[in-house]
Amino acid sequence: MVSLKRVYTITGLGLLILLLGVVALTTWYTVDESDQAVILTFGKAEDAVSEPGLHFKLPWPIQHVEKLSKETFSLQFGYEEKDGKVKDFPSETKMITGDENIVLADLVVQWKITDPEKYLFNAEDPQEILYDSTSASLRSIIGSSKIDDALTSGKAEIEADVRELLSSLVEKYDVGISILAVKLQDVELPNDDVRKAFTDVTDARETSNTKINEAQKYRNQKLNEAKGEEDAIKSRAEGERAARLERARGDVAVFNELYNEYKGNKDITKERLILETLEQVLPSAEIYIMNDDGNTMKYFPIRQMEKEQPKPPAEEGSEDNE
Repeated sequence: MVSLKRVYTITGLGLLILLLGVVALTTWYTVDESDQAVILTFGKAEDAVSEPGLHFKLPWPIQHVEKLSKETFSLQFGYEEKDGKVKDFPSETKMITGDENIVLADLVVQWKITDPEKYLFNAEDPQEILYDSTSASLRSIIGSSKIDDALTSGKAEIEADVRELLSSLVEKYDVGISILAVKLQDVELPNDDVRKAFTDVTDARETSNTKINEAQKYRNQKLNEAKGEEDAIKSRAEGERAARLERARGDVAVFNELYNEYKGNKDITKERLILETLEQVLPSAEIYIMNDDGNTMKYFPIRQMEKEQPKPPAEEGSEDNE
């Protein structure tokens, strides 16, 4: 029969071996390159460990380790992609735009754990908080946007606004999460009839814009032509102005010369001006210079003498040829 002392001894040795085994197995831990660890001392979090490799700690139950991933996570809002199949959740993605239209919008949020202690202890379910914050941010931004922006060229701005609002909410909740990126996947209308009506409106708007651009192009063309014609008229007017100024300067110079001659020989200049004026006014009239000498009127027939003036003799060479 085994003695009680022997039983106690065997039990004590077993407990000692178990205790040594627990100590041996729980005083060290490893951290992978993609992980980060938090040491808990009697449930209280210590500094996080992110250096990969072998590390040591006090044995359990004094200290134990919680490991979290450092990789980037993806939150799929409004749909679920699994095994190559996509499942939509229209009830979650249906929302109203700022101009009171209904759209279906889903998106992907890229996030990571940046503070393991807060992620573990500041909230019971940080991912649920992130999901609700994503829903609130997207609905808020879509609710202040127009349907045209949500469906066409305004997606990038909506993504930026959603990311900014979501980041501020996550920072406010202080759950140790950072938002890296927000990407809208699909923004579409709820049914075929609405899609067709919106497509018709979009096509009409595009046609209107095309016509407006063509009219603007025609307007610019005509304005350029009118501008060119205006410049040509101004150029001709400037040339005419310059020509008239030069003629006026020439007339002034002639007048000054005549005036100087007139001051020296008033009678002769007066008669000369009269004759030149008559020739200009009556170019075909016969002009005679007459001299009144007593009772007999004599005149000098200049025109007749010009007519009777003999022609100059022809050159000798031409006579020889004849």
